[in-house]
Parts: sequence; C-alpha cells; structure tokens
Amino acid sequence: MRRHAVIARGHGGARRAAAVAGAALLAAAWTTAVGGHGITMHMIAHVTAVAVAAPLIAFSFSGTALDPALRFPRVVAPLAMSLVELVVVWGWHVPAARAFAAESPVGLAVEQASFAAVGVAFWSACYGTRDGPSSMRRAAAILALLMTTMHMTLLGTLITLAPRPLFAPHSHADLPWGLTPLADQALGGVVMLLVGGGAYLAGGLALLTGVLRDHGTEAASR
Repeated sequence: MRRHAVIARGHGGARRAAAVAGAALLAAAWTTAVGGHGITMHMIAHVTAVAVAAPLIAFSFSGTALDPALRFPRVVAPLAMSLVELVVVWGWHVPAARAFAAESPVGLAVEQASFAAVGVAFWSACYGTRDGPSSMRRAAAILALLMTTMHMTLLGTLITLAPRPLFAPHSHADLPWGLTPLADQALGGVVMLLVGGGAYLAGGLALLTGVLRDHGTEAASR
C-alpha cells in the first residue's frame, strides 16, 4: 500500500486532470442519455461512460484511499469485474430492460449509475495490476480486457445485424440525422463494437506492452 501511495503522489497532477476530464465526460454522457433520442445516442452515452469516462476516473483514484482495487483487492479483481460488467452491459440491453430505462427516470438513473460504477470498478481492477507484484494478476487483467473487448464487439454486432428494431421506445424517438429506426439501431451497434470494443482492446494491448517491456528489462539486467 505504501508503494501505491508513492505512485499516487507522483502522478498527482495527472490524476487531477483525469478526474476533471472523467467527471465532465460522465456528465456529458448522462445528459445525452437523459435526452431520450435514438439508440445511437444511447450507445454514445453508454460507451462514453464505461470506456472513456470510467478509465479516467479510475486512473484518478489509482493508488489513493478512493481506489476500490486497493481497498477491496479480493473483490475488485480483473476477471471478477469483467464478468460483472458483462452481466450489467448485456442485462441493460435486453429489450425489456432498455424499455424500462428509456421510459422511467428511476430506471434510467439506475442504468447509468450501474454503467459508471461497474466501469470504474473494472478499470480500477486493471490499473491496480500495473505496479503490483503478481504476474498472474496482471495476466488476468489482460485477459479480462480482451474478454470485455469480445463481448462488447459481439453485442454490438448482434445489434447492428438485427433484422428489425429491438428497442421499441427508440423507434418513436426523435432520431438524429434523419435515420430510420433500423438504421439508427445499426449505427448504435457500430458505435458499441468499434468505440466500446476498441477502448478495451487498446487497454489490453497497453497493459500487455508494459508487461513485455518489464520482462525485457529484467532479462537484460541478468
């Protein structure tokens, strides 16, 4: 824990900037979600929350007293949080759950809060492996990020290729850019698979690069 505290102090300025940016992006995502537009705007809000704002907020917490991975390392672990995120993301995209969130202020608040909470927990679990002593835990973080990439890509693909509109409330919304409900749904799926899946893939590759660099440095010093 002392080592994490030193790391946190060393990145104080970056952490503050990440916190401000993450909070601003999360507010923008929630504002977009409340707008009640088509599924494309919902997906933009969703991926902004879990794949852009959440990693920034998690970085700002990293190594501090607010870091959930530091406080609860047995629970906030990469693979466990990956499975929780899978359940949350897929669960809220079941048509009945999406209708509940789209038509109820309470449902929308619970949906958006759960996206943000699981996103921060997941990214905190992965960040907590960067300077940790366990190579197995870092390998688990890489695997968790790649697993999340795959399930985000799969869900986005299923939504993109669906032959009919799946989310009834969005079929009657004020759709952007003159899109039909089916075209709006397909574009929303593309946003999820490209932006959502891409963000987790980039995180996994970045962590893998760091692990390989560390192993190379250790091998060179022998």
